[in-house]
Amino acid sequence: MQALWGEDVTGLYAKMIGTGDNGQDVEAPSSSPSAGTPDVMGVTACMSCHDGNLASRAIMKNEAYERVPVTYGKFNDLPTFLADGSPFGELFNHHPVGLSVVIPCGGEDGWDCSSSEGVINMNGTRSSLFVKNYGMFVKPGKYNNQPVVVCTTCHDPHVMDVVNVGPKTRSGLPRGRYTTMFFLRGPYNTSSTIHGNNQAAQFCRQCHAAESNEMNGGSEATIT
Repeated sequence: MQALWGEDVTGLYAKMIGTGDNGQDVEAPSSSPSAGTPDVMGVTACMSCHDGNLASRAIMKNEAYERVPVTYGKFNDLPTFLADGSPFGELFNHHPVGLSVVIPCGGEDGWDCSSSEGVINMNGTRSSLFVKNYGMFVKPGKYNNQPVVVCTTCHDPHVMDVVNVGPKTRSGLPRGRYTTMFFLRGPYNTSSTIHGNNQAAQFCRQCHAAESNEMNGGSEATIT
């Protein structure tokens, strides 16, 4: 995989990338590329192109080499180009990722779910209703048998603007192809003109249960 990737990311190891909005660190792996932890390919490999702090010479900038939807961004000014000219890029304002960022079950912020071997089981009354209303598309990394947030938890680097909901998908949405944006793993379309569209909020609620309708006594369906 490292040979296929073709990037030298040695300089990213054991270095802190920034600080997330909620005060949690956005961290780089603290061990070697052969550690086998989910942040090796789930964070550092991503940062070898998308980081404006530690990999400034490798960052994506100035040119785009693929077609993008008109709603995604302007040519050469896409939201995934993190170098904004400041000393620290934009990662100081981005979502925390790393081995210490655990997706909780229970407590004040978590779903009534359970997790085993890094897999979240939405088996509670409210969490199962959420899966019926939207789904569970995210893919957490596994560290110390707990689900942790890495870049690829929410982003699929291989598919940019479509999500296929099929028979093996953990979702109660009707089968079919749904619009997404920013390489996100679930339906996410902020450009929808359908009244009441809430799929972007639903995507975030997969982990942020406290903001969901279901955890607050509601049962509103997903409007796509």
